[in-house]
Amino acid sequence: MGTPESGDSAGQVDPEVIELAGKVFDFARSGDAAALAAYVDAGVPVNLTNDKGDSLVMLAAYHGHAGAVEALLSRGADPDRANDRGQTPLAGAVFKGENEVVRALLTGGADPAAGTPSAVETARMFGKAELLELFGAE
Repeated sequence: MGTPESGDSAGQVDPEVIELAGKVFDFARSGDAAALAAYVDAGVPVNLTNDKGDSLVMLAAYHGHAGAVEALLSRGADPDRANDRGQTPLAGAVFKGENEVVRALLTGGADPAAGTPSAVETARMFGKAELLELFGAE
């Protein structure tokens, strides 16, 4: 990042940082667990969020990438971090029918009652009895 002497104004984010963040979000969307792990291990915040509050876990979960979710959770990602709309990764995975991701999130400590709507409420809305049973919320 530049200094005031280099012409950057205070509070302005270096374009290279924005480009890097974009790459990392793309790795989450595409499920590139190895790249996500490498960037987080190198210092990218594991709970990094985009302009909508979607975390890396949210993007990986919503796009059906259990391996990427597991890689992030094993590095300390918050499984219940809600986006700006109050949605959690678990509720997103329930909505998308990503049962493998649901299991990865539960194993990683996700709370089925967190968020608005919660994963339990989402499962009820879509008649997903097997998930309600898994959540202990028949």
